[in-house]
Amino acid sequence: MKIQVTKQAVSKLMKGCPLIQEEDLLHPLEQFPKEWVTFTDSSNRFIAYGYLANQNKGIGWLLSWKNELTASFFDKLFLKAKEARSFYFNDDNTTAFRLFNGEGDGLGGLTVDCYNEFAVFSWYNDTIYANREMIIASFRKVFKNIEGAYEKIRFSSDQLPESQKMFGKNASEPLIIVENGVSYAVYLNEGLMTGIFLDQKDVRSELVNGYAAGKQVLNMFSYTGAFSVAAAMGGAAETTSVDLAKRSSPKTAEQFAVNQFPLDHQKIVVMDVFEYFNYAKRKAFTFDCIILDPPSFARNKKKVFTVAKNYGDLVKQSVDILSNKGSLIASTNAANISLKRFKKMVEEALCDKNVHYKIEEIYQLPADFKVNPDFSEGNYLKVLLLRIEK
Repeated sequence: MKIQVTKQAVSKLMKGCPLIQEEDLLHPLEQFPKEWVTFTDSSNRFIAYGYLANQNKGIGWLLSWKNELTASFFDKLFLKAKEARSFYFNDDNTTAFRLFNGEGDGLGGLTVDCYNEFAVFSWYNDTIYANREMIIASFRKVFKNIEGAYEKIRFSSDQLPESQKMFGKNASEPLIIVENGVSYAVYLNEGLMTGIFLDQKDVRSELVNGYAAGKQVLNMFSYTGAFSVAAAMGGAAETTSVDLAKRSSPKTAEQFAVNQFPLDHQKIVVMDVFEYFNYAKRKAFTFDCIILDPPSFARNKKKVFTVAKNYGDLVKQSVDILSNKGSLIASTNAANISLKRFKKMVEEALCDKNVHYKIEEIYQLPADFKVNPDFSEGNYLKVLLLRIEK
């Protein structure tokens, strides 16, 4: 099937931009086809092969500007991805990493993560899912060391469970993986999340290597406490993990347990993060290092949080309970906010608090989360490591 795009779209797509937007189509479609399509200009001159789909960003992806989307194409795609991650396959200190990163590896709409000898597929739209048999066959041909796989359905579906096994052996529950020499308990078939966000491995490496050594660490929006465990491994004097979800307490305790850390100096607090700031001020608590890694969107009974509108407030509240010359790790995975804009948001909040600061390090996605150079939005992670002097 051929799909024509507008004259305005031809230029950006021919330059390598992989994302198709609704306004790129010359003739709007009421329903998207579930098969691969050929994109052309208004004169039916070939541009690229790809597909259309209902998804969170855009309405489809270009996959190839040359070769048809056959089994051989996907074989080569996965082989190239595997070769790019040879370092991780040979690193005994890290057994969990991204095998395939969507458009960064040439196939928008699909990511695949490695957890020891298991893989976790995340499908982001129903069109890519409808063509999964060919994709999975190529994957298994290339990644022969993968003994079992699970899948996450990250698009709306009434028929499919959000998580299920795909093929091979069953993973243990929990499955113990290693990252930067630290053990973490993960669950491959427990909803959409596994228990760790692999894109933060470089930041956790900083903590493991002593960034917070001897410090009182506060980990806000702590989830399962991965940052806290990394900080403790790196010599933090004490960690405090705060998250609203009740499951965060046993999950965080488990992460410390698999590393043989007693909880004597590791506090786990189930509380709304925004309320905890006020609680800490009333109690005159201070921390030497505060980690802020909120979701892009969050809602409680009193307010709605978005990174774009409210991240600066988190920074200001953090300064109030941060010790002099303390550290702030400011992080967001909001793809709609550029690094430049995020940096400006944080700096404006610090200026409002009338403090001196220095950005010591900036992190974005680690090497295994390959990014398409023609699609900067794909490099969604932004992390600032700051030193703040009051």
